[in-house]
This record gives sequence, C-alpha cells and structure tokens, in this order.
Amino acid sequence: MRLPEKGLTRGPRVNILVDGEPASAYVGESVAAALMADGAMRTRTTAGGEPRGLFCGMGVCFDCLVEVDGVPNTRACVTWVREGMRIDRQDGPGTAPS
Repeated sequence: MRLPEKGLTRGPRVNILVDGEPASAYVGESVAAALMADGAMRTRTTAGGEPRGLFCGMGVCFDCLVEVDGVPNTRACVTWVREGMRIDRQDGPGTAPS
C-alpha cells in the first residue's frame, strides 16, 4: 500500500510490471522507490541466496540490482521508472541477454 499522498507533488502515473505483476509508479521516481512503495523490500538475492535491497540509495553499493526490460544488474536506485517498464527481482549474478 502506498503512503498517503497529502503534501506530495508527483509526476504522472505510469504502469509498470514487477515480477510479471501490474503495478503503478510515478514519473520522477526511481525503480527502488517504486519497488518500496509497492511493498517490495528485496531487490535481489546473492548467489548464496542472501536477500539484498536498497542500501546506499545513490548508486555506489550495487545491493539494489534488478533486471529491467531484460537487462540484468541494473541499479534500481539510479534508474527512473517509465511507462511499460518490466522490473524483475534478480536471483544471483545476472547474465547478459544473448
């Protein structure tokens, strides 16, 4: 559930897919913000199965890696949402699309 919007000014609403499920976000939000607003605290798991999520929030630590539109190892905290974006939580090291 999203936080109440009182006092917030957001961009236009966009439709995204998170792990194949429809979700909404707002232009100007990062992928990480959209995931957290949708209730997802885990963005990926390590090769050893440990959960990871948003840590530094500024693109330095690489804990928030997700797959965006088929591109693995995308930093969720510095990637802006857009209409129709497909976001998948990543398991282990991402592999480049062939």
